[in-house]
Formats: sequence, structure tokens, C-alpha cells
Amino acid sequence: MSDRIRTRFAPSPTGSMHVGNAHTALFNWLYARKYGGDVVLRIEDTDELRSTREALDVIYGGLSWLGIDWDEGPDRGGPYGPYVQSERLDIYQKHVDELLAAGKAYRCYCTPDEVEQRREIMRARGLPPRYDGKCESLTEHQCEQMVTEGRTPCIRLRMKRTGNTVIHDRIQGEVVYGNDLCGDPVIMKVSGFPTYHFAVVVDDAEMGITDVIRGDGHLPNTQIHLQLQEALGLPHPRYAHLPMILGEDRTKLSKRHGAVSIMEYQELGYLPEAMVNILALLGWSPGDEREVLSREEILEAFSLEGCSKAASVFDIKKAEWLNGEYMKQLAPEDLARRVHPRLVEAGLMEAEPTPERWEWLAGVVDLMKERAKLLSTYVQWAAYFFTDEYDYEDRAREKWLSKEETPATLEALADAFEALGAWDAVSIEGTVRELAETLGVGAGKVIHPCRAAVTGTTVGPSLFHLLELIPREDVVARLRRTAELSRAGQLAPRDAE
Repeated sequence: MSDRIRTRFAPSPTGSMHVGNAHTALFNWLYARKYGGDVVLRIEDTDELRSTREALDVIYGGLSWLGIDWDEGPDRGGPYGPYVQSERLDIYQKHVDELLAAGKAYRCYCTPDEVEQRREIMRARGLPPRYDGKCESLTEHQCEQMVTEGRTPCIRLRMKRTGNTVIHDRIQGEVVYGNDLCGDPVIMKVSGFPTYHFAVVVDDAEMGITDVIRGDGHLPNTQIHLQLQEALGLPHPRYAHLPMILGEDRTKLSKRHGAVSIMEYQELGYLPEAMVNILALLGWSPGDEREVLSREEILEAFSLEGCSKAASVFDIKKAEWLNGEYMKQLAPEDLARRVHPRLVEAGLMEAEPTPERWEWLAGVVDLMKERAKLLSTYVQWAAYFFTDEYDYEDRAREKWLSKEETPATLEALADAFEALGAWDAVSIEGTVRELAETLGVGAGKVIHPCRAAVTGTTVGPSLFHLLELIPREDVVARLRRTAELSRAGQLAPRDAE
């Protein structure tokens, strides 16, 4: 085995790239980059019925978004290619032939239905439901009879029947499996495609993989992989099985917990650097109380020794908080450019803003970023900066817009704003407070109806700085429009309509 660290990320292009895939990819990348090693991207498409080009594009897109790169792979080549398993069938056949010739594997002519029927009998007897070895001792004549019947064989590995298989795992510790509990696994399907077990063992050896870092759902598979390596005379890589990721109810992470695909988090408005931080803290700790870490800080602190055996919980509220912290750290101009495509898609802003509009947008996002947790927040919460077409929330209607005195207050404020000299936060605040004093009410009795009228909401950033970013004529028009609707009784709470 090489002294140079070589890890691999080996996804199957059969669906979305979920959080668990991204987590595994990140930890392989971190380990290799930490120790100056290589990362190999291998596409495991031996599920020939479910693998699709679309799923492959999602894998590339997800890795690219997260900033996880690789040194060898289908798109880059390398000394151990090809890096797509369906292009390596001749390599697998060579190793299968080697095992058959040595009597370490055998042809099995049982159909899937026959195997399942016998497993059901085992279950009924309280026995482990494994393959019962019916075909392991077939004579050559019996094999010929099976072929005459039209049966095409798969190939099974002869597993050890006694003793234990001991896995020395760098995260889980020493794990022992009894050999009598594991049946002979299929290593080559009837179709001529290898199974996952066989292909992964052959490829890890052929590609010089030194460290296999994967989810602990694969831990039981390692019993088969170690015995396959022994049968083929291949070296054992070092194994590290990452803990399972659970939802907040401590069940396996699934769609009922929210987004599962990593690209859904991009669509929701997570920053890639924040998602890397979120994924890194699932089952790993830097050894101190830090939670917001840059990629460089994560790399510096990373070690497999810092990984936990216990399952980790994906806390969506914490993830949103962390993303919000990253957004706060961005320069307003950078944040504006990340928000802009979403505003264009929503029809709220032009595709090619002028320099003045870019500066204005930077001011908007900077004002909102203390409350914003996701990039999508700016479309959902800040639409009133970009359009006059917004709804009045129920709370705004109930608390302020349905009150008898509101129309007069809004009209008076519109008049005051029209007469105002400078349109800036200081002047706006002075005008609002002066009007409140004239009306003989607290400033809140003007501030809150104004916010409800201009934004349709009762919460948001500083009203005075908010108004400064909206053209004066628009603010005045919104105040007068709302006053008219309120006077006409059209802004009553919806449950009262």
C-alpha cells in the first residue's frame, strides 16, 4: 500500500445527491487534503437499471457547489482509469475468473425467487436469512444440466464458515462479526455486471486507495470486503465508518425532516461555505466550542480522531442560524451578487443593474442581513423594496390598518414626507417623531402604521433606514393608497371579512 494518502468518493448515479453522500464526500476530501493526499472520484454505476445521466449531473453539480474537488476521475483521467465502473467490466471478469479457478468462488443457478423462498423458511425457523449454499458443491455435470434448463448463473464468493471477521475501524473501534452468520454473497450478477461488494474491493485495490471513509451503514459489508481482499490476495485499506445522520426526531434522515438532496439546500438559499461547515460538524468536533469555522479552520483542525461513534442529528434550526452567521460576514456587495439571481428569477429586479442599482441593492441586503437566515429570505421578506405589489399580513391589518384613526395618520405622514427637504434616515425619523408630537401620540402610533402601510408587515429592520432605500414618491403613494383602502374598510382582518 502506498505511503501517500489516497481516498475516494464513489457515488452511485441513481438519484439525488443527498446529505449523507455530501457528508461522506467532504470527509474524504478533508482527510486527503489535510495530509497532502489524493482524492479519487469514481462513479459506481453497476446498478445498470437505475443509473442515469441526470443523476450523474447532480453529483457533479453538488460537488462543484460545495467546492469539493478531486485529482482523478472520469472528467480528469488519471493513471488508474477508467473511473466509471461500467467501463471496467473486463477488469472484474479477470478477477472473477481468478477466484473461480482457485475454487474460492462458484456458479450459482438459483433464481431470486428460489433464494427468497428458502430464506423465508430460515426466518420461520428463527435462523439468519442467508443463502444456504445449495449450489456450492455442484458437479460439472449438474452445472451443465442447469444450463440446459436455460438457467444463467451468477457468481458467489465462498465465505468462511467458522471463526470471526475482525474489523479494525478508525472511528468505530474493533468490530467483530461471526462468519457463520453471513451467507455467500453474489459478486457477479447474471447480467455480467459486478455487485457493489466485488467492484468496490477490486477498484479500491486497483486504484491504490489507502483509506476507505464511508457511512457506518457499510460497516457490515466490510466483513465481505475483507474476505474478498484475502481471497484475491489484495491489501486491506484502512477503514473509517462515519456515524449515521439522523433527523431531529432521531430517526434516519429522510424527506419528512425537510430537504434531503444537497441541491435543495442550494435552492433554499444556503451558502456553500456554510453548508460545508454544517456538514463538517455532523459527527465531528474541532475539539473546542467553535461552531462557525471557515474551510481553512476546518482543514487545520480535522482528524478522524475527532469523529464520534454516535449518530449525529441534523438540526435544521441550527443550520439556518449558521447560514445566517455566514451571510452576516459577507461584504454587502458580495451578498448582493449572491441574492441578485433569485430576485431576477422572481421578477423583482432587472438582470443587468446599473452601478447605482448595485450600490442600492447592497444597501438593501446589508440592512436586512441581521434578520435574514437564507438567501431566499430576500425574496420572501424583502419584496416590498422591489415592488408595490405586496399583500398586507393579517397581523398588520388587525394591529394597525383596520383602526379608525389610521387613515388620517397615514395621510398626514404622506403630506409631511412630501414637504420634507432631504430624503435620508435622519430627516425621515425627525419627521415621524415631529408628527407624533403634533398628533399628541407616542411615536410608535405613527411608526407602526407607517411600516404596515409601506411594507405590509409589522416586523423588519429599522423603519427609517428602510424608508430611505425606497423612493420618496413610492412611499408617499403607498401611504395614500393604504389610507384609502383602510378608510373603505378593505383592510379588516381576513377572518372578519
